[in-house]
Amino acid sequence: MAAEKLSTRHLLGIKDINRNDIELIFETADNFKEVINRPIKKVPSLRDITIANIFFENSTRTKLSFELAEKRLSADVVNFAASSSSVSKGETLIDTVNNILSMKVDMVVMRHPYAGAGQFLSRHVKAQIVNAGDGAHEHPTQALLDAFSIRQKLGDVAGKKVVIVGDILHSRVAISNILCLQRLGAEVMVCGPTTLIPKHIHQLGVKVEHNLIKALNWCDVANMLRIQLERQDIKYFPSLREYAMMYGLNKQILDNLDKEIIVMHPGPINRGVEITSDVADSKQSIILEQVENGVAVRMAVLYLLASQG
Repeated sequence: MAAEKLSTRHLLGIKDINRNDIELIFETADNFKEVINRPIKKVPSLRDITIANIFFENSTRTKLSFELAEKRLSADVVNFAASSSSVSKGETLIDTVNNILSMKVDMVVMRHPYAGAGQFLSRHVKAQIVNAGDGAHEHPTQALLDAFSIRQKLGDVAGKKVVIVGDILHSRVAISNILCLQRLGAEVMVCGPTTLIPKHIHQLGVKVEHNLIKALNWCDVANMLRIQLERQDIKYFPSLREYAMMYGLNKQILDNLDKEIIVMHPGPINRGVEITSDVADSKQSIILEQVENGVAVRMAVLYLLASQG
């Protein structure tokens, strides 16, 4: 049985939470999953709570998912897109947040291009902070929904073999996923070109493989990451076409494996690069389940954080 309460006031990264926290979030998300599949999808749990979504980086799916989770919990929601705000006029992070807190906000969901922005914020403001992605550092709710989706599909995460394929170097999803999966007892491997695998990643206790077929034959679950061209300051591989030939997953590769594996993707998908359309839409893909689970998991995180104020 999981604990009744989270061990932290904020969700800044997977490294700040323990296995009991993760189990509690999953059990709570199970309950919320029933709620969002009912005809009336709302519960009054956060009726008097005001949540500000502050996104200093573009986001479509994560922002939508958080907003939906907040509204399903009956919270009051304030949306703040920093790219179209005073931030572009030179206002600092702390000014922005102080202005929002003057409006008596209880919780801040923030995405920021710099690693550690959430930690900085949590030390300076009274509100609770949920990190919706900070630079190439962490993206805790994505890792939680990915692990929750594996648990839903395979019954348990412990003992499962998960390979994360692609741009590990620039990925906040990869680091959070590695930490979350290991906390839950899974074995983790990373796979990609040498230039996109961080130099000291083996210190996290993960296997490293550069051959996609070997990695896929080893795993139960393949999480195919997007190539993050917007974060790449130099060329890490000759061309997208060559990357797709070496590390792209197509139906032929999938069908020729020794066993049936599960395919995941944090989105948005570059169809034809990391995975082809027939793989993304195949019965082995749980990409749409990940999106649905994202709302339930984010509802669980917001509810559990709010319940300890």
